[in-house]
Amino acid sequence: MEKLITLSPAWNKTDPNPKKNYGIHGVELRMVLKGLLGAVQFVLFTNWYLPEDQIKQRKYMSPDKYYLYEPMPADKGYHSPKKRYEGQTICQKKCEYLDGKPCYYDGSGLNAEPLYDILLKEGSEGVWKNLEQFYIDIFNELK
Repeated sequence: MEKLITLSPAWNKTDPNPKKNYGIHGVELRMVLKGLLGAVQFVLFTNWYLPEDQIKQRKYMSPDKYYLYEPMPADKGYHSPKKRYEGQTICQKKCEYLDGKPCYYDGSGLNAEPLYDILLKEGSEGVWKNLEQFYIDIFNELK
């Protein structure tokens, strides 16, 4: 199994034209466990914004705990080369986690919350252990 960790940079893609306005986004942490049958991932939005965007972003944030510059567990999901349920459609024609093959994807922000707690209490090793079990649960039946 291959363990991949990426931290993607914060960005500002605001534009006065609403059709071109994609907003702002903070640094994103992605932990991916990649195996022969597919990949599983945990995504955490750090809520770390570019310095020039921090004050603007605070103005629009809700009082919800995750929007006050605390990290937000965003996703726990899988990348599969095969359909996992009826009606599932290809998410990407060339998935970087499936070596460029088509990808069927599904994930959940709610399922990411327990992983965030594991990250806080056990660090990355706890997350990898959880993702390994998730990989087994998802792909075992695809063998």
